[in-house]
Amino acid sequence: MSEQPVRVLACGDVGGRLSALFTRVQSIQKKAGPFDLLLCVGEFFGATPEAEAEWQQYKTGAKKAPVHTYILGAASQETVRSFPGAEGCELAENITYLGRRGVFTGVSGLQIAYVSGREALQEPAPAHCFTSKDLSALVAPLTSGNKFRGVDVLLTCQWPRGVWQYGNAPEVTTKACGSGAVAELADHLKPRYHFAALEGAHYERLPYRNHVILQENAQHVSRFIALAAVNNPAKKKYLYAFNIIPMKTMDPAELVKQPQDVTENPYRRSTKERAERLKTSLSSTQEEEPANQFFFDLSKKQGAGFRGRGRKRYSDGEEGRDGRPDGQNKQPRRPPQPSGPCWFCLASPQVEKHLVISIGTHCYLALAKGSLTPRHMLILPIGHYQSVVELGSEVLEEMERYKAALKSFFQSRGERCVLFERNYRSQHLQLQVVPVPLARCTTEDIKEAFMVQAQEQQMELMEIPEHTDLKQIASPGTPYFYVELDSGEKLYYRIQKYFPLQFGREVLASEVLLNIPTRADWRECKQSREEEEDSCKLLRDDFQPYDFAWED
Repeated sequence: MSEQPVRVLACGDVGGRLSALFTRVQSIQKKAGPFDLLLCVGEFFGATPEAEAEWQQYKTGAKKAPVHTYILGAASQETVRSFPGAEGCELAENITYLGRRGVFTGVSGLQIAYVSGREALQEPAPAHCFTSKDLSALVAPLTSGNKFRGVDVLLTCQWPRGVWQYGNAPEVTTKACGSGAVAELADHLKPRYHFAALEGAHYERLPYRNHVILQENAQHVSRFIALAAVNNPAKKKYLYAFNIIPMKTMDPAELVKQPQDVTENPYRRSTKERAERLKTSLSSTQEEEPANQFFFDLSKKQGAGFRGRGRKRYSDGEEGRDGRPDGQNKQPRRPPQPSGPCWFCLASPQVEKHLVISIGTHCYLALAKGSLTPRHMLILPIGHYQSVVELGSEVLEEMERYKAALKSFFQSRGERCVLFERNYRSQHLQLQVVPVPLARCTTEDIKEAFMVQAQEQQMELMEIPEHTDLKQIASPGTPYFYVELDSGEKLYYRIQKYFPLQFGREVLASEVLLNIPTRADWRECKQSREEEEDSCKLLRDDFQPYDFAWED
């Protein structure tokens, strides 16, 4: 099959300003056209007498849209009267109403899924809202076959809730933005392009992947693009032009290529989060979400509905996503408790507190016992967590702050930062942070040393793509070894049976890097208590200008 691209324009809320839109489209057609179709999301019609008069010119044929234009239905009660009903139809020459929901496939094979209106928050649903039945009727026929890979384009009025997770932040208030049902819809339909409007903002999210790396075969990426209103005074972007080869005619290898800036899927939680969510799914929702969200249950057969989610409630002692039981204010989430003595829980009598450099709210910084270099430190959670993938968001955020502070600290001393974690035969997370002088080697040298020495021991370190969350790769309890370089590059190894406990230190201590091979084993580098106290005092004083815990 020939790969012929379809040339598409997408537009945000028109709001009845048809002449302004089509004048702009004509101008683009002359400069960069011709385009095959124009897709309009959000509110197409306006509710004012002026907007109605303008529409009549197109409805009567006095004016004509310069390109085949496809629009969604009403997103407010005021514009419902502009549509003849729920079924799609031609409203004027070159202007077609797609309908309440469905799939439109052009002669090119381009597949466009669409849902008109807003998510219904009550029953019976108003005419400008979609329901669980609408989403079920759209999703089930598409995804019932095992050959379904996704759709080319998804059109919705509302944004998908949480689309900004793992990505760049939009210029909108996210607390009340978007629909959870649209997010689930996008997750299931895997559109290559998803357009939405209604928020009065232009937002192009970084592309996100539709597979779990190292666990699933590569799939195409999705791009979410929100467009502003036509002729908005702030001159925010409301038209988006793109070329797209339909999925059905595209070379599979080209289809699944991953761009450099791809991120994790914003709609998919980690294994632990999904398990917690499942426990409360019958009566749960995030506190800021509307009272009646809908989610498609793929475990049921075709025709199954979306399941409602009400306001989140907790049983005694059960915690919400933010770690607080309902009715309690700002109580920190209680971490798991150690089964026996732990040398790294800050409250434990076994911890060597004289090694502590800095204490934050959720994490602390300590000099590594038997340190590889004088500034070799550990970032540790104050509570008892076994690995990074088990950390809650607040703990993880503070750990990132410590990482950033240490990178700045080392940079001021002409050193680059290497971090590694071994989640194997250890009960408390220790994120090792080792400085390497810039003059000794490059970041590429460090990366190569880890890769080569891993291969020598019949281990294959995998490179994790940029913007990837470790939680998406390793579920809690999975043994792994993880390295993070100062460039942001990350290496990962899923430990199978055996793993050399000193591997991270051995690589860094090797002749090609720090050239201190005799210090590879921490037990050979022990200091007296007095020496450790002196080292810590010096390091504490040096690090203080970079220590955010002092400011907090």
